Amino acid sequence: MIVKNEEATLSKCLGSVKNVVDEMVVLDTGSTDSTPQIATKFGAKVHHFEWCNDFSAARNEALKYVTGDWILVLDADETLSQKIVPQLKQVIQREEYLLVNLLRHEVGAEQSPYSLVSRLFRNHPDIRFSRPYHALVDDSVSEILTKEPHLQVGYLEGVAILHTGYQKSAIAQQDKLTKAQAAMEEFLASHPNDPYVCSKLGALYVETGKTVEGIKLLALGVASCEEEYETLYELYYHLGIAYSRLQNYKNAIAHYDAAVKLPIYPILKLGAYNNLGNLLKATGDLNGAKTAYEATIKIDSNFVPGYYNLGMTLKAMNSFKDAILAYRKAIELNPTYAEAYQNLGVLLLKLGYVQDSLMTFKAAIALHEQQKNPEEAKRLRQGLEEMGLI
Repeated sequence: MIVKNEEATLSKCLGSVKNVVDEMVVLDTGSTDSTPQIATKFGAKVHHFEWCNDFSAARNEALKYVTGDWILVLDADETLSQKIVPQLKQVIQREEYLLVNLLRHEVGAEQSPYSLVSRLFRNHPDIRFSRPYHALVDDSVSEILTKEPHLQVGYLEGVAILHTGYQKSAIAQQDKLTKAQAAMEEFLASHPNDPYVCSKLGALYVETGKTVEGIKLLALGVASCEEEYETLYELYYHLGIAYSRLQNYKNAIAHYDAAVKLPIYPILKLGAYNNLGNLLKATGDLNGAKTAYEATIKIDSNFVPGYYNLGMTLKAMNSFKDAILAYRKAIELNPTYAEAYQNLGVLLLKLGYVQDSLMTFKAAIALHEQQKNPEEAKRLRQGLEEMGLI
């Protein structure tokens, strides 16, 4: 691990690996809080490094202190899933693997909740991190595989890492984006056709409102990307978002369509299928939207937005009973989903189930109030009063 001022999350992270790994190497890059002391308390070997605006330099420094045969890399806002531990222990016994890709769940990110990360690899002398911002070992792994063709890259099914970084404060996020942009622009200047940096920097441009510049960079990435299908997926996915921002729905749909057709692990396609469904629904293709949302819940039977969006689509198709089932499934998976209760209440009332509808609306009102959405709670209550239901 490399860390700086992570006292809020470090205990949870180290606690998740304490009984799994043989050693914990923590490289501190200038903490002013109790991060080093927490790491020491968990039995980690703590080393210090002066931050130089280069994540790869720091990660490569941390590698110098590792003595184990295999390396698992975590950030402080990540934890290792205990369910994956038996698989993880088995896979590192396999002679043929140089690196094993892990599935990471982006907790709280509805857009694209899963990503594949190259975080478990052999302690090979030629493995090193490259790229100043999104530090990866992938470039060095590719070089090693050409020299040692008996080695392979593997993949573990099931969520291995839980990442909560999406819930950080907006100010910290803004500062992070500014630093990320500077580091990636510098890298792009010397690697002008690198598809991975085109994907990451292009997405960042779109996120920060520079949509046209983002599209140019993402399109350049697509043109330069050959068979790196995960990177190609990211490029198409972010082009879909960019064209949606410009309200060019035809182009957005085409890019999401290209994304879902790529030969990558289906769980990585959830975001593209969901966004594709949203666009198809918005442009009146309800059957297409229904198919896209059904694909999301086929891939991940716990994907709450898939059930909710399917319910909205079935409602628009006048398939009320099926819509009710979809809303109920969304509520079962997320009992605090105010909008799902609200839309379920509408359909129950429409079908004449007045008492059930009233109970459901009351639940929606209570949840809106809890979730600091008093205007919607007030609007709902007024509607019920006007209908003489309360």
